[in-house]
Amino acid sequence: MFKNYFKIAFRSLLKNKGYSFLNIFGLAMGITCASLIFLWVEDEVNYDAIFPNKEQVYYLPTNQQYNGEWRTFTSTPGPLAEALKKEVPGIVNATRVRDEEHLFTLDDASFYKKGYYADPDFIDIFSLNFIQGNADTAFSSTDAIVLTNQTASQLFGAGNNAVGRVLKIDNTKTYTVTAVVADFPENVTLKFNWLAPFEPYAKDNDNLQTWGNNSVDTYIQLDKKANAAVVNTTVKKFLQTKTEDSDTYAFMHSMLDWRLRDNFEGGVQVGGRITYVNLFSVIAWIILVIACINFMNLSTARSAKRANEVGVRKVLGAGRKRLIFQFITESLVIATIATLVSILLVFLLLPQFNIVIEKQLIMGVANPMHWLVLVGITLFCGVFAGCYPAFYLSSFLPVTVLKGISSNQKGSIFIRKGLVVTQFAASIILIISTIVVYKQVQHVKNRQLGYNKTNLVTMNVRGDVVKNYTAIKQDMLATGMVDNVGLNSYNTLSIGNNGSGATWSGMAEANSEMLISFRYINSDFLATAGMDVIDGRNFKQKPELDSVNFIITESFAKLIDPVSAVGKSIYFGDDKYKVVGVVKDFLYGDMYGKSDPVIFLNAPSEARYMYARIANNTDIKNTLAGMAGIMQKHNPAFPFEYEFVDDAFNQKFKSEMLVGRLSQIFALLAILISCLGLFGLAAYTSEQRSKEIGVRKVLGASVVNIVNLLSKDFLKLVIVSIAIAIPLAWWAMSSWLQDYAYRINMQWWMFALAGIGAITIALLTVSFQAIKAAITNPVKSLRTE
Repeated sequence: MFKNYFKIAFRSLLKNKGYSFLNIFGLAMGITCASLIFLWVEDEVNYDAIFPNKEQVYYLPTNQQYNGEWRTFTSTPGPLAEALKKEVPGIVNATRVRDEEHLFTLDDASFYKKGYYADPDFIDIFSLNFIQGNADTAFSSTDAIVLTNQTASQLFGAGNNAVGRVLKIDNTKTYTVTAVVADFPENVTLKFNWLAPFEPYAKDNDNLQTWGNNSVDTYIQLDKKANAAVVNTTVKKFLQTKTEDSDTYAFMHSMLDWRLRDNFEGGVQVGGRITYVNLFSVIAWIILVIACINFMNLSTARSAKRANEVGVRKVLGAGRKRLIFQFITESLVIATIATLVSILLVFLLLPQFNIVIEKQLIMGVANPMHWLVLVGITLFCGVFAGCYPAFYLSSFLPVTVLKGISSNQKGSIFIRKGLVVTQFAASIILIISTIVVYKQVQHVKNRQLGYNKTNLVTMNVRGDVVKNYTAIKQDMLATGMVDNVGLNSYNTLSIGNNGSGATWSGMAEANSEMLISFRYINSDFLATAGMDVIDGRNFKQKPELDSVNFIITESFAKLIDPVSAVGKSIYFGDDKYKVVGVVKDFLYGDMYGKSDPVIFLNAPSEARYMYARIANNTDIKNTLAGMAGIMQKHNPAFPFEYEFVDDAFNQKFKSEMLVGRLSQIFALLAILISCLGLFGLAAYTSEQRSKEIGVRKVLGASVVNIVNLLSKDFLKLVIVSIAIAIPLAWWAMSSWLQDYAYRINMQWWMFALAGIGAITIALLTVSFQAIKAAITNPVKSLRTE
């Protein structure tokens, strides 16, 4: 019996090749889109899934209160990890972690590599897999270093024994390789090339050993029997017992949430990338449903063609259930073929999709879950798309259809129109969303930053850069391709070092715990960055002449004195400092929010970054080559490395830009799939009304008249779609924008542009069939009469 069903299904497909192709292609595009989103979502939700202890591992951020507002920071005091392990029941492992980038030198080869200083418990917490060496000896000495397999292969060659080999770090210290561990996959939060013991590193950095300085990351692992909520309650109270500071507490953030739920507002977890995962999961289902609607529309529109078939089969004894089963079998066959086509499309499109999302996803044909998902999608599309046509077609009365009397199709026509409206409404919502996301990202990227990020290059300060700074600056300026050079202790875009405790004459009580960011710069930095001194003066070239002087940002200055803060004093405890200059506020940290006040100090010896302003209208490639030569001359032990500030700035919007790119792609696919259905309906309508069109042409109707006749009904449906889509899109995007403090106001033209675009695309789609029908010789359609 099943064999006969499939024979009939394939015969029907071959008999109606054109409509079958539209159905298959539409479903294939929908399944392809859903499959690509599934692979992306799978990668996101499986972040850190390789760790066996993932349910017991926690990261410890801190909540700190400033001026009555709770704010979340990533770092904790250095002694916290060891104290928690000793004093809090349920914590079996704890480690401090500090990330650094060092120059690795072996013979004549040099590589910059990022890694972690960590405690031995790091090995157990993250279940490191040792390829060479073992966990017991990995941190056995103060000069021990553990390499990842990729790093070891790069340094010593693939497959060679690395244990016992000696590396020079930053051309000063030597480390002995004690072990090689397996590389982590890409979808893990912690990525490193090397590990070294934390304790000797801490001895060289006194600030890492005090309770009053939050400067390390802390990770803990609970006993499997421990109650996480109880341990978290203890952890929250723990810092106060050590520091007597009631405005700061640490808390546990589960590894299960590191990737998807890492946003905090007011000290409370408020989501993160999970928003985008949920969003695109919904979009995948929407596009699948749009593809299924195509099938429903085309199947029911062709009902008259199959009415006689249904009538004859019912007369010959076929019951309604059997017919329903037959029609659903047909839709399952189409869905199966569409799925096979989609597998080929995914294979072809996945490399380009990986470029867009900046991942290395694979099809994973050996993964049974992938095949189960494909089978599930196929069954969903086949049953969902086929159920309405099956029930509708099987309802025809044989007496009526065999007499040639048209069945009452008002109900089916109304449903078809509703389905078309649903398709286009969903597509228009996606188009509007794409426009809003793009404008929001551009709005923030074009925000006044307080400095000029264009042609601004940053380099890490290593070796003799500070010592030879004057010579480096002179040589760079002498090229004529660099306008200025300056030093800064922190990346311009980062929060940097911050703290509170500043007081001044007339200070309001509300500002008593204001958070302030500190920057240690030289006298050239402000001009290099393009920061304007709007009151007072810049620092002098000799740092000792400004040892008790500050330059502050404008908003801070207004708190001290609305007229002028220059000459006013700021106190930190018993230490007194004088404001000598004021610069405009500049944006750093949270690109969507308002940055904290900043104090600049003239202390180039603390510099960790050197900035260079490349002159306008110069060849960037030649300029960088010239800078590389100068750095090689004055700092030969360290290879030249650089980053453009505007590239780093753009990275701040990586998630939003990804959403924008994916929205564009999926909005285009949605409208394309919708147009496939519209194209098929337009073709069917033209076919059904061919005689009417022939009569109208004989009576003098022009091509324009015929096109208008066939297009106006479809145009009405698109207009209804726009009317439905606009309020829904406004509500959805208003909710999305609420997450951003600095956001756009949605403008009427965004909705108008989406509506006009939808109308234009629909008219082009329908007009093709309408014009084809209008220019057909009327004799062909009337000769049977």
